[in-house]
Amino acid sequence: MAQYSKRLNGWLSFGKVLCVCLSAIAFMSLSHGAAESQQAPPDAALLNGKIFTSDAAHPYVQAIAIRGERITAIGDSAKIRALADTHTRQIDLGGRTVIPGINDAHVHLSISPPNRIDLELKSPDPDWPEMKAAIAAAVLKTSKGTFIYGTIGWNLFRDLAVNRDTLDQVAPNNPVILATFTSHAWIVDSAALARIGIRENEPDPLGGRYERSPDGRLTGVIREYALEQVWRNQSSQTSEADALRELRETFSAAVKWGVTTIQDMENDMPPDRCIALLEKIPVPIRVRVIRMPGTTPAGRDIQEGRPVPKISNPLITVSGTEWILDGTPVEGTFAARSDPSTFEYFQLHEQMTFPQTELAAMLRETLHDHDQLLLHVSASRAAAAMLSAMQSAGGAQVWAKQRVRFEHGDGLTPDLIPQVKERGIIVVRNPIHGAGGDESPDLRGVFERIKAQPLRSLLAAGIPVAFGSDGPPNPYLNIMLASLDPARPSEAITREQAVIAYTLTSAYAEFAEKDKGSLEPGKLADLAVLSQDIFKVDPSELPKTESMLTMVGGKIVYDGMVIPHQ
Repeated sequence: MAQYSKRLNGWLSFGKVLCVCLSAIAFMSLSHGAAESQQAPPDAALLNGKIFTSDAAHPYVQAIAIRGERITAIGDSAKIRALADTHTRQIDLGGRTVIPGINDAHVHLSISPPNRIDLELKSPDPDWPEMKAAIAAAVLKTSKGTFIYGTIGWNLFRDLAVNRDTLDQVAPNNPVILATFTSHAWIVDSAALARIGIRENEPDPLGGRYERSPDGRLTGVIREYALEQVWRNQSSQTSEADALRELRETFSAAVKWGVTTIQDMENDMPPDRCIALLEKIPVPIRVRVIRMPGTTPAGRDIQEGRPVPKISNPLITVSGTEWILDGTPVEGTFAARSDPSTFEYFQLHEQMTFPQTELAAMLRETLHDHDQLLLHVSASRAAAAMLSAMQSAGGAQVWAKQRVRFEHGDGLTPDLIPQVKERGIIVVRNPIHGAGGDESPDLRGVFERIKAQPLRSLLAAGIPVAFGSDGPPNPYLNIMLASLDPARPSEAITREQAVIAYTLTSAYAEFAEKDKGSLEPGKLADLAVLSQDIFKVDPSELPKTESMLTMVGGKIVYDGMVIPHQ
């Protein structure tokens, strides 16, 4: 903790309240001065830039020297240029901004059937007349059997008139899937049920539900862990060629944004299939595959992904297990669709997917397996229940160094924050979750009243906060939202803090802070040269940011052909 205190104090003196992602970084014994004394000339030198390092000791430098995969020195351009020889590739940044490679700590790599059509809707929360018209229009311009996808919000999900039967009437020959924008619940028609292999007598898995009418017939509403089977069944229908094409497109977009690591919560495919596909691309960036097992009526599938499949690509790793402890306040996972309760009510009282005995079992398993535990926590009830389970299982003495993760952490109220801090929990936030405050009556003012969905408060409490997209993958959109926080401006943070959450803390959140997350001597040369200065441009311009040059381990994986280099 001494190292953590030094680095936090450094950032406080820099005028920022920094995230605790900087904790436990013992490798700082590699000093700036020692780095400059490297004798072997670098393979590459990036010169004349505005380089944000995420390192409190040297937050901004002009230049970086790279040899092999790692950074050998940082400093001003003259000093780094002096290290070069005739074989060093010198890249003049021309004053451009450079940041450590983005580490997206919460991604869901997905593959989908190639023969699908996505509905074009006028509003983000359409009503049934708008959705019905959009489905009818799609049916006219697509062939029989083509999947039709639509995204729905609170209003349509709570409309009891929307179900399997009404969808059958509009699209009798097409599988229709209406997914809530969190994808924690779907409404599907009969053709979709057949295509994704859900039988009329399908039993509910632990933590999931196939909604039924009083006569026992499926209504087409599918919730939580019941969707795990649906996702797996659907992705299994995608050919290898189509899956590889879709994954290549995903990684192509990632490197253009300067993303150099993703942490994949793999619910779409079993880990062995995901890894087999990734090895055939091959991936240009670092991918951490995180097990996200499903459940059966008998319980949780704790054996999925074990033993870890053999992996030949050093950029791919497998570690960690995620469990979904609750749904989201948007759907009210296990509440009746007719429930009149508000978003605010569900934020505080969202029902849990597992009983308390299962939470205790998860904790025992992570200690036994020496595996990181990641937990989807969106509301206060699940957060409080897991904090209580951790206290019963040894409290801070056992858990402070285990780096248990709360994915989302939307429902962390002030009374829970000290416990989160004490137990060493990392909170992986998704700024996009707070984006609708000015647009939705359900969200306006909610977070100020219940003091949930914190961001600045977590950092001020000394809690590590990492960022993951869990939605639109543009990291600069999330940096914009974090620095504005439309739903709760009092919880906004600085852009520097947001970048650190997306880099150094994300690395800390996967036990990788000694190798990546900041631009320091000895670390992997994972970085992005940006199209604009993200620390100074108008907030509305941030989502337009792209990478001009992306490096992973000193290797250029994306070149926008803008920056001259040899």
